[in-house]
Amino acid sequence: MTTTTSPLGLLEKPRQIRPSNPSGRPPWMGRPSRVLMAFRGLILAIGCAAVILPFVAVVSTSLATQEEVTANGGFVFLVREPTLASYHAILSGGVVTRALLISIGVTAVGALLSLACTIGLAYSLSRPGSLGSRPILLATLFTMLFSPGMIPMYLVVKQLGLLDNLLALILPVLINAFNVIVMREFFLDIPSELLESARIDGANDLTILARIVLPLSKAVIAVIGLFYAVGYWNAFFNALLYISSPDRWPLQLVLRTYVVNETPMGVDEISAGSDSLPPQLSIQMAILVISIVPILLVYPFLQKHFTKGLMIGAVKG
Repeated sequence: MTTTTSPLGLLEKPRQIRPSNPSGRPPWMGRPSRVLMAFRGLILAIGCAAVILPFVAVVSTSLATQEEVTANGGFVFLVREPTLASYHAILSGGVVTRALLISIGVTAVGALLSLACTIGLAYSLSRPGSLGSRPILLATLFTMLFSPGMIPMYLVVKQLGLLDNLLALILPVLINAFNVIVMREFFLDIPSELLESARIDGANDLTILARIVLPLSKAVIAVIGLFYAVGYWNAFFNALLYISSPDRWPLQLVLRTYVVNETPMGVDEISAGSDSLPPQLSIQMAILVISIVPILLVYPFLQKHFTKGLMIGAVKG
């Protein structure tokens, strides 16, 4: 088969490819005026200041001495003689140190268990022909529409003997239905031909899940794991309902008691053997910083997975 070219076609000038808009704006959007750009910049600056200044005040006050707190009448925005006395006092043993270790343990164990259960349930619901997949899926969706409520949940926890037990912070919220649906939709996006070829080679469901599905689903696993970790770390109401012993308080209950309710901390609550105490306001702000920083440190490592892991599953769900 031969192709012919029209002589007129050879005389035509090649079409020039129009360069893309260097400003990044769509073709129908005109250049904004300077007044509009200045207004946008002002709004953006105000928004950034509203976010950054309170955090700077909290960190600076946690590093301030008694003299600077007294001179400023409270919060310190620019600390001149920073000191780590508040952090040393609350992290050298006592209520805050114990609560911090409990929160870290509950967050780590709870996030791993929730992630394992969510992956197993979502994978079984995503495979056609799984035993009881449709009733289980409907039951999962039902829990998204109708929650059991506080009193029935409390009675269940009480009947299970989990009151004043750290497992009460994990088991009632072990699986989140929304996360299951998002992960199931992500698993459904994996080509079925890939899974069937592995099955033809002799792989069972567990091998397919471990060697094919999970490596392809790192993004959604990272995002769902972060959701669970943040939920366990910020768990406050369940701890208030189910945990009565101060020795088993997570960090959020300590935050409520000594920061929100402004209960003064004595030597016994901070550390044994301390002769002098830092200012109470600095101690409260140090507890607040400790409760925020661990989660903030996790976000940059998972930021790259957010768009792919969350948006794809959420849009399809």
